[in-house]
Amino acid sequence: MGEVVHSGTSIGTVKLLAPFSPPPQPIHSEGGTERVRGLKPLDRSFYNRCTQIVAYELIGKILTFREGQSLLRGRIVETEAYLGKEDRASHAYRGVTPRNRVMFGPPGFSYVYFTYGNHHCLNIVTELEGMPGAVLIRAAEPLTGISVMRKRRRQEATVQLTNGPGKLTQAFGITREHSGRDMTTEPLCVTEARDDKDIDFSSVHIRAATRIGIRHGKKLPFRFYLMGNPFVSAG
Repeated sequence: MGEVVHSGTSIGTVKLLAPFSPPPQPIHSEGGTERVRGLKPLDRSFYNRCTQIVAYELIGKILTFREGQSLLRGRIVETEAYLGKEDRASHAYRGVTPRNRVMFGPPGFSYVYFTYGNHHCLNIVTELEGMPGAVLIRAAEPLTGISVMRKRRRQEATVQLTNGPGKLTQAFGITREHSGRDMTTEPLCVTEARDDKDIDFSSVHIRAATRIGIRHGKKLPFRFYLMGNPFVSAG
């Protein structure tokens, strides 16, 4: 499946300088948004970095969607990095189109597309504006709003709710309508894992592996996941 990522290990052309562990303080958003259980969304500077690094560091963070009276939260356990013109598997490979335009914009915005005629995929834009990149959120571990997710998925087994990109968006109610949203503010955002239901990742290994369901760039280790987590997609 891939190698365990440790301090100093290269990810593609990027070298990680430190092992994964939550920062000592929560990362704050740019605006005065309402806190989610005492937390603020990750700010734009988190996403304004190398796509592989963002994909790696999103593991363990909390995807949050506040919809009316419902609050849905899931711990991100699997991601994939997609780059620009150097990555043939990326939607940005052939340049700007109406569909992928958001990938060329500022970091921290959602990019949601419809694929295979039956499901949506949630991505978060990375890198400097004009330098396309995005991270696909492949899977999450449900934390809050599980009853809502079960109704949407018509599925009682919790492990089957969000263990794949299409399942995740269906469970969270995310569609193309949510593409181009600023994810550094509510209602759709990502926060640090900081409450009593969130685990400590300091001793949990993150694996790097090849991406799933693509025709090009199959050998690049741009997929990241929590080793042994039951909510990682089956591939």
